[in-house]
Amino acid sequence: MTKAQTAEPITETVYTRAPYWNDIPDEKWMDWRWQMSNRLNTADELAKVINLTDSERKALTSKGLFRVDITPYFASLMDPDDPNCPVRRQIIPTEKEMVPFESMMEDSLAEDKHSPVPGLVHRYPDRVLMLVTTQCASYCRYCTRSRIVGDPTQTFSRQEFDAQIEYIENTPQIRDVLLSGGDPMVLAPKLLEMILSRLRAIPHVEIIRIGSRVPVFLPMRVTQEFADMVGKYHPFWLNIHVNHPKEITPELAAAADRLTRAGVPLGNQSVLLAGVNDSVTIQRKLVHELVKIRVRPYYLYQCDLVEGAGHLRTSVSKGIEIMEGLRGHTSGYAVPQYVIDAPGGGGKIPVAPNYVLSQGPDKIILRNFEGFITTYTEPEDYDPHAIKAQESLIAPRSEPGQEGLTGLLSGKKMFIEPEGFGDVHARGGAEHRLRSGELKQKWQPLGVGSIEQPQLEEPKEE
Repeated sequence: MTKAQTAEPITETVYTRAPYWNDIPDEKWMDWRWQMSNRLNTADELAKVINLTDSERKALTSKGLFRVDITPYFASLMDPDDPNCPVRRQIIPTEKEMVPFESMMEDSLAEDKHSPVPGLVHRYPDRVLMLVTTQCASYCRYCTRSRIVGDPTQTFSRQEFDAQIEYIENTPQIRDVLLSGGDPMVLAPKLLEMILSRLRAIPHVEIIRIGSRVPVFLPMRVTQEFADMVGKYHPFWLNIHVNHPKEITPELAAAADRLTRAGVPLGNQSVLLAGVNDSVTIQRKLVHELVKIRVRPYYLYQCDLVEGAGHLRTSVSKGIEIMEGLRGHTSGYAVPQYVIDAPGGGGKIPVAPNYVLSQGPDKIILRNFEGFITTYTEPEDYDPHAIKAQESLIAPRSEPGQEGLTGLLSGKKMFIEPEGFGDVHARGGAEHRLRSGELKQKWQPLGVGSIEQPQLEEPKEE
């Protein structure tokens, strides 16, 4: 029987390394602390592993660019002679990083604007992003948090962890906490476990997640001890970050195997990058290789409008083309969701090909990935109110101020106004009797929302 058929743990050790490190003993090479302390960050160090171009050398010797640090393991995946190597393009700066582009921003996702306490981002109603470090094992050239990531003076203190956790404790609508940074898996093991244990002790926190590229940059960090530790805090989920099939090595496969055997569901978040993975063929190969190591493709991100990443951005139409080449052409669980993380802080917005061609009162017209067009007949006797009795048995979660379109669909509101909408259309005119009225109830639809429908007076007897 094959190894896959026996379902035995992956125990065979493979040492992916460039010739420069051939003399390093295996036990040292597989020590994640050794990898961290021997990262490459200068032109002279990198020149021992790859043949630098003039553009790469100029960027590496320039001041003010985003931090460079590359683990020896991940550096070994680069093609030393090809500056267009998909691994190399992700982590080696070029002088193109110095070229500004339209709409580039320091904090393109407006995370700081949605931060009630330092390091905590509360953008969605029921979940928060908890930034626990500004350090990573290696640094991606398109990092959305390059404004703080990589800077050791910007890292978070115990007092800030306390403030973050206190906010979560005092906000019962939060059911899901995502740890990110930087990369939480570079924290000292005891510190990371302290954070996990404190979060798990909060009754209303249902799910704990970590977003990490350490399994990709530094798979030797995922020891059996680490897998056993996170397994104590279930339900616990982990999203990794693989952009190209070349990054899926035997070491990453073994790390994923240890985690899944500890009961940790794994997802993958990729970023669509020019010259790296902006191809249907490469993306299809990537998702197939991911599911083979039991990692579910989760998100494919459009590259953010972050400083220094202009040369790595693709058009949105390229992303839609890739999704057209995945949906129907491979298994549904191998298809990620293509999203744009909205500039200005709107959160993740799904973008997909249009499969709904038309809708009528009793039919919807659809097309599939092949161009086959079909109709789906709507039911004539569907009663959406029939579920109300069951629905009433589930207590609704409080999501103050963030009902959005759901509020319109549920009948709580009839419209959403932009800020200052009423003032703009008043044209600066004074208040008068036709525009007056307590709480402006005349513009609140009768029977919708919190305004009660007026009751008609009973006719008086003569």
